[in-house]
Amino acid sequence: MSDKTKARSIIEPRVLKGFRDFLPAMEIPKKAIISKLETHFSSYGFVPIDTPVLEYTEVLLGKGGGETDKQIFHFKDNGEREVALRFDLTVPFARFLAQHQSELALPFKRFHIDKVWRGENPQKGRFREFTQCDFDIVGVDNAEADFEILSMMNSSFSVIGIEDYQFCIAHRGLFNAFLSHLGVLDKSTEILRTVDKLRKIGKQEVASQLAEITTSSEKAEQILSYIHKEDENESFLTTLNRLSVLAGNEEVHTKRMQTIYYYLKNAGIESHFVFDPSITRGLDYYTGIVYETFLTDLPNFGSVCSGGRYNDLASLYTKENLPGVGSSIGLDRLLAALEELKSPIVASTSSADVAILNTDMTSFAYYDTIARALRKTGLRVCVYLADKKLAAQYKWAENNAITYAILASKEEEEENRFTLKNLGSRENYPSLTLEEALSILQRN
Repeated sequence: MSDKTKARSIIEPRVLKGFRDFLPAMEIPKKAIISKLETHFSSYGFVPIDTPVLEYTEVLLGKGGGETDKQIFHFKDNGEREVALRFDLTVPFARFLAQHQSELALPFKRFHIDKVWRGENPQKGRFREFTQCDFDIVGVDNAEADFEILSMMNSSFSVIGIEDYQFCIAHRGLFNAFLSHLGVLDKSTEILRTVDKLRKIGKQEVASQLAEITTSSEKAEQILSYIHKEDENESFLTTLNRLSVLAGNEEVHTKRMQTIYYYLKNAGIESHFVFDPSITRGLDYYTGIVYETFLTDLPNFGSVCSGGRYNDLASLYTKENLPGVGSSIGLDRLLAALEELKSPIVASTSSADVAILNTDMTSFAYYDTIARALRKTGLRVCVYLADKKLAAQYKWAENNAITYAILASKEEEEENRFTLKNLGSRENYPSLTLEEALSILQRN
């Protein structure tokens, strides 16, 4: 085969639009966040589950609703079955519950962190393949379960290291009570989806679409009045009580939200929560409390954590009553926002805490002995495996954002000692024992 033929046979390396490769600088902070969240979710007694990437198309269709159904990647497999990639982790969870309910103890608390796929238009912070971090409570419908999810949302952001954020809460039931009072409850699905676009298309376009849906400009204005807060500093309970009056002095959902707020205040975390009636969530399966999360310094970036109560989600797959409430952190969106903010959370891309440099290939067994001992203490240790000049090894350590290096001469090896070097300050600590090196490494 000629060189020209070989050149023609090389496939161009490329990825699909809306999909990405993740280099270590992106994947290291992502995995670090996932590890923290998994430990945190477990501290609340939540357990991990997993579901297949592919589901029967009929399982996924009908519960996302509207635009989401149009965004599903679906096709026929080799057996001519209609299959689809999951577009979120909630609908497969509903199928999971219906199929395994006899094996689960209710209330059931789960978390699931994995990739999902949507064929939407890629844009800043939005991709066709992305990772969601879901946590849900199923089998109980009360304010206490709603509060625990909200509490976990707040503490999860704290665990990640994010300080400036706001959870915007509303209640689908309260909004539906208002629509019933207005005489347009039969058009609630279209109204909810339109209101959900407020931040994207603006008040004027929403008003126009609402007038068309309700066939009344007056009712459209009333809906806009309901979802709009004149005073952005209006307190949670003041907003709630005002909306309750607009909904015909609705009591059931109002009392639920009052109880939730009491728990938030008792926990000392109420300052992160506001009642925002413009939050409706476009997905059809929500029935109660709904919420979205915005970073204070990037208010127009969009929500990075959302969810709500879905008491009828599993009804498509089972006759059993399986009420649930949950939330989902959009990890890739959150990381994109943190990168834009130049947050130190995504700045840590070190592949190891210590690099053992190769000054003599015949000493590899000694390097390995040091590495094993240090790893037992919880340190991440990488041994340089190639036989190259020290300048190249230092460059490699720098490119991998490694702070410390270990070098050992033959004389030090004979005494079971080595030199520790801070690659940032260039400070040397010669002829250390393992214990002496550990004291320095653990101090920093």
